[in-house]
Amino acid sequence: MIHTPIRTGAILTGALAITLGLGACTFVPVTTEGQHVRVATASDVRNCQRLGSTTVTITEKVGFVRRPPEKLAQEAEATARNAAAKDWNGNTIVPMGPLQDGRQVFDVYRC
Repeated sequence: MIHTPIRTGAILTGALAITLGLGACTFVPVTTEGQHVRVATASDVRNCQRLGSTTVTITEKVGFVRRPPEKLAQEAEATARNAAAKDWNGNTIVPMGPLQDGRQVFDVYRC
């Protein structure tokens, strides 16, 4: 089979579109339990019981494509909400710093 530049270009364009589309996706859905966990600030949880902390790790690249920061933040938050509900029976999380190198720490509370 002989590949013409048009066919090869179409195949490469399609592959790039799929890769870029995956880079924009959020891979972690919030579970039913995680939907009951809210994201708060340190001042919001003064009267709450601290249960512990959870560290989430997020994939920053899909292939050679760096995922958008807002999608990474959404995925980190979703992962932390799910973990707070499942592992700690918590209902509130507080980010303890920014997402850095694909990792973020959240404190888990019951309010």
